[in-house]
Amino acid sequence: MLQAAFRSPAARSFAYQSVRTLASKNAPKNVNRPLPTKPAPPPPPPSGANLTNPADAPKPIPSSSVVPSLDFDPEGPESGDANRERTGAKSSKDSLSSIERRRRFMGRVSLAMLLAGAGAVTWIAGRPWEEDEMKAKKLSPEEAAKSTRWERTKARFTGIFDTFTEPLWPELLPPPLQGEMYRPYTLLVSVDDLLVTSTWDRQHGWRTAKRPGVDYFLAYMSQFYEIVVFTTQYHYTAMPILDKLDPYQFYIIHRLFRDACRSENGQPVKDLSYLNRDLSKVILLDTHPEHVKPNPENAIILPKWTGDAKDRGLVAMIPFLESIAIFRTPDVRPVLKAYEGKNIPIEYAKKEAEMKRKHLEEYEHSRKGLSRGGFTFGALFGGSEQPSAASHAPLTYLEQKRLEAQRRYLEEQEYLKQNKETLDKMIKEQEEALQREMPSTFWGATQAILSGGPPPAPPPGQQQQQPAQSSAEAK
Repeated sequence: MLQAAFRSPAARSFAYQSVRTLASKNAPKNVNRPLPTKPAPPPPPPSGANLTNPADAPKPIPSSSVVPSLDFDPEGPESGDANRERTGAKSSKDSLSSIERRRRFMGRVSLAMLLAGAGAVTWIAGRPWEEDEMKAKKLSPEEAAKSTRWERTKARFTGIFDTFTEPLWPELLPPPLQGEMYRPYTLLVSVDDLLVTSTWDRQHGWRTAKRPGVDYFLAYMSQFYEIVVFTTQYHYTAMPILDKLDPYQFYIIHRLFRDACRSENGQPVKDLSYLNRDLSKVILLDTHPEHVKPNPENAIILPKWTGDAKDRGLVAMIPFLESIAIFRTPDVRPVLKAYEGKNIPIEYAKKEAEMKRKHLEEYEHSRKGLSRGGFTFGALFGGSEQPSAASHAPLTYLEQKRLEAQRRYLEEQEYLKQNKETLDKMIKEQEEALQREMPSTFWGATQAILSGGPPPAPPPGQQQQQPAQSSAEAK
């Protein structure tokens, strides 16, 4: 039986380990000994051994610090089970400082206030239209009453961005002048490549050239139209040009610049609905079709002037434009539509020649009817019955009005020629007064802005007394 016990691998391994332990305790400490070699694996059990016999089964090795235990509990702490027993200690992962908690609380409060404010603003934006808003949007009381809360809210929110896309003012022009200065029709005139253009030569470089006949065009047409310059240039580049074209401001009544245009896809366009004028009485002269997209039915697109000194395109438009004003056309848009895509000066000249021919035919027919009656003033006084030079056909109504306008033009030019020195002096005094009122320091400009403008000028009596006082002090 003892031999059978030593035959088992577990018994032999236990005996081997015991011998090694006793030998290590009795061996001297400072003696150099060779390293132990790895023991040979135990021989396999004999084929005839009965593994089912409890005596033949391997015995468990007692716990020792030399051989670690390989027995693991599948439900122990090493298994990673989430339901294992906790110690009760709080993790530092979920712990927040008091400053962080206060910051998060204030963030939630700010977000709640922002949402509440946005909701209140949205609700207020849906209120009924006010009187000034109805006037700016040109809404009638019936149209304003039909609008829904959503439409009003949407219109007010989108109106925030109108500052960048819409004209600076809801009405670009003041009410029309009354009295002798009243003109029933409005003529909008562009500047670029219509009245002036930029030219270059080796001697002078770039210069602004004035189109031939532009002075006569402005002076003559101002008798029939309220002339308004409407340009896409900025005021600081266009103002010097207009001051040269109309130094005394006799002909150009109003001036509109880039800030009066509407932006469409990044390009300036001239929207006549902001003009504060009846569009049935408005004509726009321009050389750029993209600038008149909102109101093409009111526009006449002329070829660009390239600097030709013999050009007569602007003067050739006068007969057509003056006929519209002379005949009091109720709506200019159908007339402009009839001439769309045509050479207006040539086509109108044909129509006027036809009107003249009909007028002569009617006159000849009426004159022949009188002569067939057998009674003439020449026969009454014994004179010849042949028509004299005074019996030529009278002028047409259009020719009579044109002759009157030409006479008025000559009278105005004579008046300006005689009073040129006085007018130049008045302009110079006005410029000097503006320079005196203009603040010369930053502090003065700030005070002028806060007060709403420069201080009022003293009365003329005080202005005359001041030099006398200063002279008395000097004595």
